[in-house]
Amino acid sequence: MKKITKGMLMILALAMLAAAVFACGGNQGEQIPADEGEQTIAEESEQTTAEESEQATVEENEQITVEEGVLIMVTSADFPPYEFYEGGEIVGIDAEIAGAIAEKLGLELRIDDMDFTAILPAVVAGRADMGMAGMTVTDERLESVDFSVSYATGVQVVIVKEDSPLTSADDLFEEGANFDIGVQESTTGDLYSTWDLEEEGLATVHRYRRGTDAVQALIAGRVDCVIIDNEPAKAFVAANPGLKILDTEFAVEDYAIAFQKGNTALKEAVDGALRELIADGTAQSIIDKYIVTS
Repeated sequence: MKKITKGMLMILALAMLAAAVFACGGNQGEQIPADEGEQTIAEESEQTTAEESEQATVEENEQITVEEGVLIMVTSADFPPYEFYEGGEIVGIDAEIAGAIAEKLGLELRIDDMDFTAILPAVVAGRADMGMAGMTVTDERLESVDFSVSYATGVQVVIVKEDSPLTSADDLFEEGANFDIGVQESTTGDLYSTWDLEEEGLATVHRYRRGTDAVQALIAGRVDCVIIDNEPAKAFVAANPGLKILDTEFAVEDYAIAFQKGNTALKEAVDGALRELIADGTAQSIIDKYIVTS
């Protein structure tokens, strides 16, 4: 056996001491208390989640139309001069204003025709970008959709036969009145006559899919009058001899564009374009093109 001397013990001790110092010194800069490490990881995780959430919001807001590059408008094209067919194409005030909006937004306009009652469900379900059909803002409609700024004012009037005992819209509200009223289903003519007359026991409201159907019911004697917007009323009276519009107005209202609730990006974009069209006179010139005042 080899004998261990004091010198050898001294060398061994010095070697062990050097190794210990080296080991401690090498790890000194990398040691992190457990709680501080967990806090740093949590902060990084929160920051990443916030960034992802912000990115998702940006991407969601950028997706403003149902079909990329296309602005889909739904309407009921039996409401002249706001929307009607001419040579197989839907034209009118709403169609032209929508076209001007789409041009400002760099989008292609597509107009889909449907029953008036189907317009809001199509917008709510996200099958269309906006509903534009001489539509009035009401509390009931605001429960399901958002609306743009107003772009036109509408007046509800009463159409009767020339020999009708009705001489004023006020006659509908007389005590003991019991008239049969024709309306286009779900329009404000329907809503107002239901709330103000039928529910008060002063009338029976007959609802038709289209305004033309209500007018035909009047001609056939199935209803005593038709309540509808003034502009299509003038077109119906001009096309059907023996009818007239009572002088007094039934209601005055503002028209606006309907959007799916929460589609803020599209609503703000359309509102911006619409305000520009109103400010520079384009919207009014389109209205004046179809509604000639004397």
